[in-house]
Amino acid sequence: MKKILIIDDERPTLKMFRLFLRAYGYEVLTAENGDAGLEIFRSEKPDMVFSDIKMPGLDGLRVLERIKSSDPDIPVVVITGHGDTDLAQQAMALNATAFLHKPIQRQALEEALEKAEKALNPSPGET
Repeated sequence: MKKILIIDDERPTLKMFRLFLRAYGYEVLTAENGDAGLEIFRSEKPDMVFSDIKMPGLDGLRVLERIKSSDPDIPVVVITGHGDTDLAQQAMALNATAFLHKPIQRQALEEALEKAEKALNPSPGET
């Protein structure tokens, strides 16, 4: 079972991810802030990470940078609110795998999961 770490300061968002991703067969780890997320990332070594961009304290861009400096190959999907287009572009420049807009739609979540899965298991000739 693949492990996904979800980092978001909104408990309802964490609960929604937990419900959906468990139904899709993932083991779900959650953290309510960037520092806790990095701690869980180091100790649990998840297969992929979904992180909110705007959080108090360590924001999602710093989380993304630190995760990618530790493991450049891990898929990281960033979660953005409305009007965060500039932040999403910065995240993509930092090698985010995909981004999701809040409120999260099931189809968009499935597409982000598919991109993350492809990043974990690239087809021959893809890098």
